[in-house]
Amino acid sequence: MSTILVAGVAVLDFVFHMESFPRLAEKYRADAALISGGGNAANAAVAIARLGGNAELAARLGADQIADMIVGDLEKENVGTNLIKQYPECRSSFSSIYIDGEGERQIMNYRDNELPRGADWIASSAPEHFAAALGDTRWPDGALAAMQCASARGVPGVMDAEAPVVEAEQAVHAASHVAFSAQGAVDFTGQQNIDQAALRADELLPGKVIVTDGENGVVMAQDQVARRFPAFDIQPVDTLGAGDIWHGAFALALGEGMSEEMAIPFASAAAAIKCSRTGGREGAPSRQEVLQFLKERT
Repeated sequence: MSTILVAGVAVLDFVFHMESFPRLAEKYRADAALISGGGNAANAAVAIARLGGNAELAARLGADQIADMIVGDLEKENVGTNLIKQYPECRSSFSSIYIDGEGERQIMNYRDNELPRGADWIASSAPEHFAAALGDTRWPDGALAAMQCASARGVPGVMDAEAPVVEAEQAVHAASHVAFSAQGAVDFTGQQNIDQAALRADELLPGKVIVTDGENGVVMAQDQVARRFPAFDIQPVDTLGAGDIWHGAFALALGEGMSEEMAIPFASAAAAIKCSRTGGREGAPSRQEVLQFLKERT
C-alpha cells in the first residue's frame, strides 16, 4: 500500500440537483440534495484511499460543527487526518453546489480569509516514508511544503493547478508534475488553445506538464511535444469532483511506479467512472472497478 501525502483544502458541500441552473431571484426546489465532504485535496485523498492507497491529508479547518463533519467523513473513508490543523478562532470552509440535468455544476464557496496560511507543521510531521505528494493551488503554503517534502525524499510531487495558478507559483515550480485543468493552463499561460497552453507551460516549468480537458481528453507536454490521450466515451451524469479524483488517482499511480503513459489512462478511468455517478466524491471508484473498466476498453 503506497502512502500519498496530500495537502490542500477540505470543505463541506451542500449539493442540489435540478434540471437547469436558477437564473432569477426566486425560490427554487431541488430534485435531489445531499451533504457531502468536498474540497480538491480532500476529494483526492478519498479517491486514493478507495483505490487502495494510504492517504495522509494536511489541511486547515476551523474548530466548529462543519469541521467535525469534515473530519468524521474523512476518517470513515480511511483517510489519515493527523496532519489536519484546527483553529478555534476561525470557520471551516463550505460550499453550495448546483448540478443541472447535463451533469454540469456551479459552485459558491466560502473560505475564512483569517485562516493562517502557514504550513510549517507539514515538514516536521509528514510520514517518514511516502511514495508521492499531491498539492492544490487553494492552499499555496501547504502545497509548497508538500512539494518540498517530495523533492527532499526523491518522490513525485504533483500539483493540481487550478486557476488562479499564480497564487501558488512557487509550489508549481517546485513540482515534478503539474497537472492543470484546461482553465488553469489558459490562466497560467495566456494561450487559449489547450495544446499551445500545454507547450507554453512546458517552456515555463521544470516539471512535466499535463492538462486535463474534460471530454477532449488529456494533453501531456514534454520536450516541446504535445501528446493527447483521448477521453473515455461515457454519458456524464455528474462531473462534481471528477478532476479531484483524477489527480488523486494520478498521484497514486505515480507513487506506485507507473509511467505517465500508464498513470494518465488509470486516472482518466477513475474520473470517467465517477462522472457516470451522482454525488461528488461518493462516486469515487474502487481499484477493482477501475481495472475492470480499463479491461473492457482496451
